[in-house]
Amino acid sequence: MNIAFIGLGNMGGPMALNLQKAGHKVQAFDLSQAACAKWAEQGLAIAANAADAVLGAEAVISMLPASQHVESLYLGDTGLLAQLASGTLVIDCSTIAAASAQKVAQAATARGLPCLDAPVSGGTGGAIAGTLTFMVGGEDAALALARPLLEKMGANIFHAGAAGAGQTAKICNNMLLGILMIGTSEALALGVANGLDPKVLSEIMRRSSGGNWALEKYNPMPGVMDTAPAAKGYAGGFGTDLMLKDLGLAQENAAAVKASTPLGGLARSLYAAHSLGGQGALDFSSVIQILQKR
Repeated sequence: MNIAFIGLGNMGGPMALNLQKAGHKVQAFDLSQAACAKWAEQGLAIAANAADAVLGAEAVISMLPASQHVESLYLGDTGLLAQLASGTLVIDCSTIAAASAQKVAQAATARGLPCLDAPVSGGTGGAIAGTLTFMVGGEDAALALARPLLEKMGANIFHAGAAGAGQTAKICNNMLLGILMIGTSEALALGVANGLDPKVLSEIMRRSSGGNWALEKYNPMPGVMDTAPAAKGYAGGFGTDLMLKDLGLAQENAAAVKASTPLGGLARSLYAAHSLGGQGALDFSSVIQILQKR
């Protein structure tokens, strides 16, 4: 297929490259010239702008930071939806508000464009390896069209429901992830403050009732897991500010449906404090720094 891919960040770039490696013709674009240059070196064709990227596209995939970026890209007289031929598949993999995803889907449907919200989980490692989990909102027919593409970027595809349901599933997942990372960090910091070896403690908890994804794949303590951002000065990975954004989306949604999420609210406050301390660009596992004895 001819695919336009918009958004070449830590997640989008590897996803676009995996589609190209699978034999699809990819035209990519990002507002960041540095990102465009980086992925051009990897062999991606870079368009001059988003409008040029979608020329002749049979599918458009986007991976952008926030709701306002997605709405700006697709909606309005100058948005991409107005430029796409009827039948062009639209897949937004960004993590945004469910209401924004529904707004884009409604506009797309009105123009005869099958549309899905398909946010992902699995981190940059999953994006590179093509093992992401997709949480999909939208019609069955649109998912049937998208599945062959999603399978080249991920290992798990879940149909959560109608338009916006993928986003709701994603914010529930990321709220839990943020809470788990803080809890894991607290436990490790407590153990180290008492003289325990963090590697030994991590393995004990990993194989006990405290086991969780952070201990398995993403240990926040430096020196424990060579593949985790903690081993690289918390560079790359999933930024603190992105986690803060997702926790904010969860709290906005909780307020709208009158759900009680006290731990989610506390997690958001802790990540906000970490960001205000100048650590917003670091991986979210760096939150352990505000819990460690100095």
